[in-house]
Amino acid sequence: MPKTSDILGMINKISPAGLAESWDNPGLQVGDPTAEVSRIMVALDATPAVIESALQAGCQLLVTHHPLIFKPQKAISTSTTLGRSLHVAIRGGLGIACMHTNYDIAEGGLNDLLSERLGLTSCVPLQITSRQELIKLTVFVPEGHLYQMREALFPYAESLGAYRDCSFSAPGDGTFTPLDGATPYVGTVGTLENVRECRLEVLLDRAKLPQAVKSLIAAHPYEDPAFDIYPLHNAGNEYGLGRIGSLPVATTLADYADRVAFQLDAPRTRFVGESGAVVKKVALCSGSGASVMRSAARAGASVLVTGDIKYHEAREAEELGIALIDAGHFHTEIIMAAAVQSRLLNMLPAAGFDGCQVITCTIETDPFRYLK
Repeated sequence: MPKTSDILGMINKISPAGLAESWDNPGLQVGDPTAEVSRIMVALDATPAVIESALQAGCQLLVTHHPLIFKPQKAISTSTTLGRSLHVAIRGGLGIACMHTNYDIAEGGLNDLLSERLGLTSCVPLQITSRQELIKLTVFVPEGHLYQMREALFPYAESLGAYRDCSFSAPGDGTFTPLDGATPYVGTVGTLENVRECRLEVLLDRAKLPQAVKSLIAAHPYEDPAFDIYPLHNAGNEYGLGRIGSLPVATTLADYADRVAFQLDAPRTRFVGESGAVVKKVALCSGSGASVMRSAARAGASVLVTGDIKYHEAREAEELGIALIDAGHFHTEIIMAAAVQSRLLNMLPAAGFDGCQVITCTIETDPFRYLK
């Protein structure tokens, strides 16, 4: 069975912690990283009811979107809801981990899910928060081990557009003289050796370098492999909050607000703007995303879809000339549960953990109620 730390590694691949906003608190919040996990529950919030549901379902780890702990705590007391939740989770041996703004921002994360659900095409981040740092890793390996080294590094290599497993190799001659104490794979101590080697180059995200080097060393036949790391000025991927894209066919604001409610299984939406206004270019931000409104207006969006819109934000939208659709915090984010479940179910067998189960919480509902 996997350990909690193994699951955290998978979560970090889905939503790298380095993408999170500075004020955020993603990652393992409760639990033992070395604890074995046979069952995982995915939910939006770690409410007391959700924690109890996870324990009753026999789960050892609860993965949520919203953090249970946002700020440092001066005391953990059962007189508070947070304290009781932590007490129940710890006594029940339930770990709690979250993937918050890092999942909002990540490629394939919550805002990409929302874009797909709402029928947008050609989506890009709306408000850039960081840029990918690219490097080139070059290793020199005996010709007979070139294929083995490629296989070791390809899991970390960046794709070039629609092409994966990209590398470059060239043959050459490597020389070395093994010194006393060396145990050379090829050659004799004290004798200059000349070996046919290949220079292999792969493009990496700098964040993946430590794991790539570890795999390089494990796959290389030499006890002290030679490799170089080059920083690059090539532009990497841009990461950011929200998305902006286009509808295949223009529609009206009222019709699109209706469609958003249907696609998100929300009882209704509310909107700011003229009902008949033409909607083609759409910006969105899951959860409470009114903060990206000015970015959406500058980018030429005719409407911003988000949740938790306040009165004065609606007035600001009128001044900016951009429409708003409020689909609710819950309904723009609850879609993460099934998506994260699916990702983990695909990743676990690939990592050799076929027996670990992943379920979604079935008791979560929107805290708001709507009169008909």
